[in-house]
Amino acid sequence: MAGNKVRLRERVADIAALVGGTAMIAAGLAVFTIPNNIAPGGVSGLATAIAYATGWPVGMLTLVLNIPLWIAAWRMFGVKPLVRTMIATALLSLLIDGFTPVIFTYSNNVLLASVMGGACMGLGMGVLFLRGFNTGGTDLLMLLLRKRFAHIPMGKLLMMLDACVVLIAVLIFRDIEIALYSGVAIFCAGKVVDALMQGVDFAKVLLVITDDGEAVAQYLMRATGRGVTVLPARGAYTGEQKSMLMTAVRRGEVTQTLKAIKQADPRAFVILHNATEVHGEGFKENTL
Repeated sequence: MAGNKVRLRERVADIAALVGGTAMIAAGLAVFTIPNNIAPGGVSGLATAIAYATGWPVGMLTLVLNIPLWIAAWRMFGVKPLVRTMIATALLSLLIDGFTPVIFTYSNNVLLASVMGGACMGLGMGVLFLRGFNTGGTDLLMLLLRKRFAHIPMGKLLMMLDACVVLIAVLIFRDIEIALYSGVAIFCAGKVVDALMQGVDFAKVLLVITDDGEAVAQYLMRATGRGVTVLPARGAYTGEQKSMLMTAVRRGEVTQTLKAIKQADPRAFVILHNATEVHGEGFKENTL
């Protein structure tokens, strides 16, 4: 019974993320980027440029442009890994064309439109990524190209694909400013995705150099409820044997942890690092 409830909650969360994420992306396109002829990279950006030249709906073009990618990916990876991508892409295409005639559009300031459009798209993509969805397009094309160009880093490959889309859009719109505003939209989308992904799993790693490692470790574990790893260390200048403690805490626990360290050893030397993800007990479950 408990297992059924968990599966039901997961399914509801998946549906909510799918609908909410695709709706946010579609709104960003329909409200901000499409009315201002901004091509925010990816298949949707290419569809925006083609729609300008042909008059066809952007959503329909997005779906049509994804079909060859689906076929290639199906032959390479099989159909099972593509199901969630196909559902998300189909829903996004439907929402883009559904929103376009009924939702308001913003065209007073193209720079602001590119910023807001990119932010909306990044928020929607982040929500989808957190639940294991993606909208195909250049993400899918990148996976296909990685098989052939494995030596090229994924970040560079994605940047090259987006640059090609923007270049095509500039040629179609015949306006160099399209590239500038599209670059702003792509940048904002990437930053919002990163912020959302890191904000969910964000943690701090603390390294504590102390003369009394065992005592400080025991005090920290009692005060914070977090595990502590004790590593041997030696001061290079003094040659004295010390201990280095390593622990990971969530963002809201940093102040409490620093106070505990100060109470246990006021002379301790503390280094804080950002950790975008922590897998294990008390943090994100390792499902790999």
